[in-house]
Amino acid sequence: MVMSQALTLSGLQKAALLLIQIGKDRAARVMSEMNDDEVEALSAEILRMTNVPREITADVIDEFYENSIASASLQLGRGGLDYAQKVLEQTFGREKAAEIMERLMQGMQGQPFDFLKSADPREIVTLVSAEHPQTIALVLAHLRPDHAARVMAGLGPKLQGEVAVRIAQMERANPEMVALVAESLQKKAEQVINSEEMQAIGGVEPLVDIINRADPGTEKMILTGLEERDEDLADEVRSRMFVFEDIVMLEDRGIQLVLRQVDGARLAMALKGTHEDLRSRLMKNLSERARQNVMEEIDMLGSVRMSQVQEARSEIVQLIRKMEESGQIVIRREEEDEYVA
Repeated sequence: MVMSQALTLSGLQKAALLLIQIGKDRAARVMSEMNDDEVEALSAEILRMTNVPREITADVIDEFYENSIASASLQLGRGGLDYAQKVLEQTFGREKAAEIMERLMQGMQGQPFDFLKSADPREIVTLVSAEHPQTIALVLAHLRPDHAARVMAGLGPKLQGEVAVRIAQMERANPEMVALVAESLQKKAEQVINSEEMQAIGGVEPLVDIINRADPGTEKMILTGLEERDEDLADEVRSRMFVFEDIVMLEDRGIQLVLRQVDGARLAMALKGTHEDLRSRLMKNLSERARQNVMEEIDMLGSVRMSQVQEARSEIVQLIRKMEESGQIVIRREEEDEYVA
């Protein structure tokens, strides 16, 4: 996958590069509509611009026609394509405009990997397991976090780490390269996978979303694999995750709302082995009767497997994450803005 290098260019540099690409005659007509300062600045930039990689040129042209169609859609609604085509023809000529419009129309027919949304995670694992980790990362970054988490759980521990690093480091991808990867995978999967609408994402935040929705075992393997490859990145991911011990970051009212939806037996299991401060904070937000019941449940449990405790804690964490997403509670993380009543 080729990352967009055009992001490093200024608006002036992109404009100069675009003028070079459209030819001298068209560039002259464009510049005739500018004021003296703009012409001087662009001319100086054109003089300084030499040996520009082909990939950067393609990215700038892609950005131009994407902005053209977006602007056209705002101005003319359903007639936006016609407007955009006229702009492209006046800028690049009829032949080049036709080529760009063909690519544009293909891109409007659906999002990359939209054929995977309704696929069973096990089918996706089978489909991508032999692919390069970068390809798998690209696929998972285009899936819903909960869907991607189930796919990630089906990958081997080593592969999980490789994929996690690449998702976290992912920025913008060349649309043509993404389309090529999607087309290749769709040909392999066209007999078993349906297509629906989806949304593409990438970066540390989506990786956190994926891990947050994974089971405790998968979460541990992903973070361990990530730490082995990039310790700083693993620390950043951990800092954005919400774990059971972070429940103390909730206000008492938030804790009470959460505990109302947690079965007493599951809360007792989750509290096994916790430090006294955490246990006391939760207990004080229970009613006297509920607190007594939970204490009795803890005493009755005796020794339990750590995996059972982790499972119970994971259920509560998932509940908290859902309640935060729905706006029922607020988690006050470090370095966030203050809140006012």
